[in-house]
Amino acid sequence: MVATARPNAVPKPANARGVARLAAVQALYQMDVGRVPLPDTLAQFELFRLGEEIDGWAYRPADKGYFRHLVSGVVSEQKVLDPAIHAALPDGWPLTRIDTLLRALLRCGAFEIMRRQDIPPAVILNEYVDIARAFYDDPETRLTNGVLSALNARFRSSSS
Repeated sequence: MVATARPNAVPKPANARGVARLAAVQALYQMDVGRVPLPDTLAQFELFRLGEEIDGWAYRPADKGYFRHLVSGVVSEQKVLDPAIHAALPDGWPLTRIDTLLRALLRCGAFEIMRRQDIPPAVILNEYVDIARAFYDDPETRLTNGVLSALNARFRSSSS
């Protein structure tokens, strides 16, 4: 099972890294919902989804190395990411209360903020807010922006 975008979402042209980010969020969602192991998920996406056409939907070419880096990084760093995300969420909203897809999106964005100092924070925030916008309405988009902005302030205060 792979999460699909809202029917009325207007797609924005994406570069290979942007497509890798979207695919990573979808892969993390699939792993969480279907309890699919990391190696199987990576293989499935790399062989059958990235740059392929499925059910009439053409997947744009993705940076497969970056896709693998994101998914593997989130999995290996989840014990660091989850408490950081939880601390950035509004009071009364534990990470377990967040929708599975949104949780995957926040984990992926948090990983990039915390571990990819070579990428400007504004790029990361814009990319993940755009992904949130493709799947959700305004409240979740604002939540994504707020959480990732808080994590950026916490982990990159000198580079903002």
